[in-house]
Amino acid sequence: MMSFQGWRRPAAAIAAMATMLLAGCNTPPAFQVSEQPAARVGTVESIQTRTVQNVDNAVGAIGGALIGGGLGSLIGGGTGRTVATVVGAVGGGFVGNELANKSQTLVWDIGIRYDDGSWATVQQTSAPGLRIGDRVRVTSTGIELLR
Repeated sequence: MMSFQGWRRPAAAIAAMATMLLAGCNTPPAFQVSEQPAARVGTVESIQTRTVQNVDNAVGAIGGALIGGGLGSLIGGGTGRTVATVVGAVGGGFVGNELANKSQTLVWDIGIRYDDGSWATVQQTSAPGLRIGDRVRVTSTGIELLR
């Protein structure tokens, strides 16, 4: 049977993995309006897409290094354990960084010129279904195409 001391390393590795999973949950909001007081009418002047990285590379690399080092420390004993820990930390850091690079969300930035001449940018994570020149009403809950 494993003593309490023997459970410390696996518990630390599991805690580090849980932290990485929770860090990956940082996604941009589905809909966000800048400079938006109330419902306003305007014209779509630009639509651009861009990718937003959900997880910071440093978080991915550090989390991966912690997990890899923790798993490496479970292998062997003496100098072999030290080598396995270092190799696990370096490999985990590399893998964590690569996974963080791949965790991206596509965002649409919709530029709207309001009838009073002011400008706002609406960001959303779903395709807008709009074209440049469309008349729209922007509220705190979304964009409505006016016919």
